[in-house]
Amino acid sequence: MKIKENCIKMQSTVTPYTPFFKLRILTLLLLQLQILPTLTLSPCRTSCGNVAIKYPFGLDDGCGAPQFRHMFNCTTDLFFTTPSGVYKVQSIDYDKKTMVVYDPAMSTCSILQPHHDFVMTDIQSVIIPPSPDTIFVLLNCSIDSPVLNHYKNLCFNFSGHSCDELYGSCNAFRLFHLLTNSTPPCCFTGYDTVKYMSMNILDCTHYTTVINSDNLKGIGPLDWVYGIKLSFTVAETGCERCAGSGGTCGFDTETVGFSCLCSTSMNATRECAAGSVTDDIGHSHAPMLLFQAFVLILGTFLCMNL
Repeated sequence: MKIKENCIKMQSTVTPYTPFFKLRILTLLLLQLQILPTLTLSPCRTSCGNVAIKYPFGLDDGCGAPQFRHMFNCTTDLFFTTPSGVYKVQSIDYDKKTMVVYDPAMSTCSILQPHHDFVMTDIQSVIIPPSPDTIFVLLNCSIDSPVLNHYKNLCFNFSGHSCDELYGSCNAFRLFHLLTNSTPPCCFTGYDTVKYMSMNILDCTHYTTVINSDNLKGIGPLDWVYGIKLSFTVAETGCERCAGSGGTCGFDTETVGFSCLCSTSMNATRECAAGSVTDDIGHSHAPMLLFQAFVLILGTFLCMNL
């Protein structure tokens, strides 16, 4: 109605069907369309729950870096998948290139879980391994455990903390002390130990992991942060150039070569056309774009036939 009223008003002051009149009509229609949001199509989701999804990660196939393909899934929360299970992602720091995940089947100071291994694929162990400040604590180990004999050099001093302190402070681990009426051996070690030796080979019944270990000197087990911090690497592929042009960094699902995703229907090798803007919430706005085009065509038709 608003377009038609403006067209009638213009016809009363301008001789209809002259080139000048038609130019005025088209200008008016374009101004009417400015009230609608103009967005390009975004092919990749940019968040899951309260966790932002940025390169090199992606939820949709073809988004992010191909090395991380199929490692993540999103329900109400973001999860990281390895051969040993599915781990909830608690946070991602893209500046420090770290990601913190939590293993719901892992023992902590407050809960004792069944025997469990942490296993990653070979490529995960290379591109997103546990960070150096993530400590794996092997609990209730046998005196025949390899880390207490031939491979005892794999165990190290963890900021002055001891097995006695661990078993004495944590309700979940105190059970080991009570069952044996002694202090069972434990081992503070790094990821490489559990990478090459399963819990059965290590001959330890349980494990837990602690992050930010560099800051835990003098802090008791009850105040430790339990989880696994992973450090990821980002290959130089020209992503900054793509993102700067308004595109989303991704890859060709067939060749797995780098691709700058400019919309759900258009990709570019390195960058998008000038002025391209990506929707910051990752939703498709094809219906809105089609509606804008429809309004422009319909308005022109109505004005020219009044």
